[in-house]
Amino acid sequence: MKFLNYKDIKAKPAEEGASKLNVRWLITKEMGANNFAMRLFEMKPGGNSSLHQHPHEHEVYILGGEGIATDGEQERIFKPGDAIFIPPNERHSSWWNVHSEVTREYIPFIFFGCQVRAVYAFIHFSTFLGLLVG
Repeated sequence: MKFLNYKDIKAKPAEEGASKLNVRWLITKEMGANNFAMRLFEMKPGGNSSLHQHPHEHEVYILGGEGIATDGEQERIFKPGDAIFIPPNERHSSWWNVHSEVTREYIPFIFFGCQVRAVYAFIHFSTFLGLLVG
């Protein structure tokens, strides 16, 4: 069993094409997690991720702030407490909602990315998520 605190993991710039978006790799294959990865993304005002797709799914839990997610055709606003499922090979992107009245230093959200095959239950991470929000 491994315990960690997200503050102990260095935030790094996210994927190519993203702007004002940092990622902290919380749980990785290198740690022995062969079925999934867990990442904490921090999006600053004006930030966005690039529109992209890949063969693995994503499960996302929004911790704070407000943003917009798209598949390239439809846009949806997300807010704290929202969970988003992105199927394999579906195009996706997100960005800071400039019309939001929510003021934060950044939007934090947890990304679960399937590397092989896994089933996720957010309840298992409720304590961890509570620590991040608080």
